[in-house]
Amino acid sequence: MLADLIERYVTAQLFVSFHVIVLVLHVVLLGVAGLIYLERKISAYIHDRIGPNRVGPLGILQPIADGLKFFVKEDFSPRGVDKGLFTLAPAVIIIPALIGWAIIPWGGYWVTPDIPLPFGLGTIESAKVLVTAADVNIGIVYVLAVASLGVYGVTLGGWASNNKYSFFGGLRCSAGMISYEIPMGLALLAIILLTGTVYPQGIIEHQINHGWFAISQPVAMVLFYICILAEANRAPFDNAEAEQELVGGYHTEYSSMRFALFFLAEYAHVITGSAIMALLFFGGYHIPFIGLTSPEATGLLAMLTKMSVFATKVVLLIALTMWVRWTLPRVRWDQVMKLAWNCLIPLGITILIATSVMVFLEWTSLLHLIAMNAILAAAIVVLQRVLPKSEMNRKIPMAGSRFNPLPGERVVTGAGGAASQEGAPNLGAARSGMVGAQ
Repeated sequence: MLADLIERYVTAQLFVSFHVIVLVLHVVLLGVAGLIYLERKISAYIHDRIGPNRVGPLGILQPIADGLKFFVKEDFSPRGVDKGLFTLAPAVIIIPALIGWAIIPWGGYWVTPDIPLPFGLGTIESAKVLVTAADVNIGIVYVLAVASLGVYGVTLGGWASNNKYSFFGGLRCSAGMISYEIPMGLALLAIILLTGTVYPQGIIEHQINHGWFAISQPVAMVLFYICILAEANRAPFDNAEAEQELVGGYHTEYSSMRFALFFLAEYAHVITGSAIMALLFFGGYHIPFIGLTSPEATGLLAMLTKMSVFATKVVLLIALTMWVRWTLPRVRWDQVMKLAWNCLIPLGITILIATSVMVFLEWTSLLHLIAMNAILAAAIVVLQRVLPKSEMNRKIPMAGSRFNPLPGERVVTGAGGAASQEGAPNLGAARSGMVGAQ
């Protein structure tokens, strides 16, 4: 009877999906440690520093040291917190971050061999399966549903902490989530209109046949990327945990592994968002003119190649996200809301209407869509100059400053002195000392 049940329900797709879940889940959890190291090194390079370089060779064991620190720190609960919700919030935020990637076809199609089961329980017959955790035809709808759940953990953590700064952080995250999900959904609808499907594999195959959407829909790509930065609470939209204003925001009162779960969820959201970005706009596992990355290639080598290509695209997008964090300053909270409601939502509606017109007229070739986006980008530049500017928080001229010098005054912004203008001032000083000693 057990053998009959296994033969009926344990299919090749179930077998592959189970192993994809185990593999990708562990890659994400372990990858977070690697991303922390990568971000600290990228920030050090941008700041002209060295970064982690003490724990292990080149500091590669620093994430392990950080993890051990979280384990041994005191798990403290302040007085007056709602202990149930205070404990539940980290779990609520980490779960959506670890299940959002389930619909991503990491390796395309694979024809499995006959797989014998142990203890004489039968054989899983060879079949053509999709290398994904969940082969469902509502994949993009699933992504939108799961992405909207992450805000609950932040809101619960801010509310249950009995701290005004945490509460403000939770309110900010809720408002930002509501605001930026609208343009993100509009950008997704523009892609769905062109592909005619919400099936992830179908979106990849459409890009293989008609070109990547990063080329044919660049405005929608930029819009979607801005929204996933805001959804993941990444700079320059990390106002929910703005240290200069809210101490630590929604996780101010958290410590030990509870805080580590919030930290883990942020990087897991970055991984999931980058994977969705690669799926929608960069062809997923496909690279033009590489036969092993085409849907027709269903061998083991082709599957491994596709997974490697997909992972490489995800890592590059994550590196871009880190670069943005350490390059752009944090946007003020009122500017975050203005950007969403006054700019991104109207832009998303415009993209959706323009794409609808192109689909109705059957002008969906690569050149037609590039021309549409060029016209749209030019219109944005023109409107930005024509629309009235807000006088709120405008800069006030200060007489005598570098931007408003007094009449006849000459402003010098460069460093003065010979030593400060040298490429290696310390070396120059040392040489001067040697000359003096002689």
